[in-house]
Amino acid sequence: MPGLDILALAVALAMDALAVALATGVALKRVSRRQTFRLAWHFGLFQALMPIIGWVLGLSVRSAIERFDHWIAFALLACIGAKMIREAFALTEEAERADPTRGWSLVMLSVATSIDALAVGLSMSMLGLSIWTPAAVIGLVCLLFTAAGLHLGRFVGNAARLSFAAEILGGVVLIAIGLNILRDHGVFSGF
Repeated sequence: MPGLDILALAVALAMDALAVALATGVALKRVSRRQTFRLAWHFGLFQALMPIIGWVLGLSVRSAIERFDHWIAFALLACIGAKMIREAFALTEEAERADPTRGWSLVMLSVATSIDALAVGLSMSMLGLSIWTPAAVIGLVCLLFTAAGLHLGRFVGNAARLSFAAEILGGVVLIAIGLNILRDHGVFSGF
């Protein structure tokens, strides 16, 4: 696979991670180096590992995974998005906000944003292509996009000083990404 094709694929796969990172940055308002590292590292790692897992699985389970991978991604993104919206409506400003760069939220977001990379690995396996270089490039591009998105989201959230609206918007964006994944998989074609 040519280098430019690998880079284009990596950028396309990183778009979900970028959008989630933007929403996370808006919600956090203050982003530490540790939070940046955690989110970027995990998103990049999962984005690099999923095509490898898909490649290893190959043809044997492709049809079984294709039937429900989009539902898994949607459910994970919708849960996190709904949680962000619910927290925006917390009664007190001092209410402790969950940090999406920690714990199960981080794992769920990492899996949700990398499900498409699993399908890419399956496809590459079918085509008999090597996975190692593409997986490394995909992971690195995702890591960089995530770090940039997190800080851009923080900047936008702080500049606007619209904490409530920004957090609602962040949750809606995550749910919209999940719905877009369903749309891309033809779930709404009958409507």
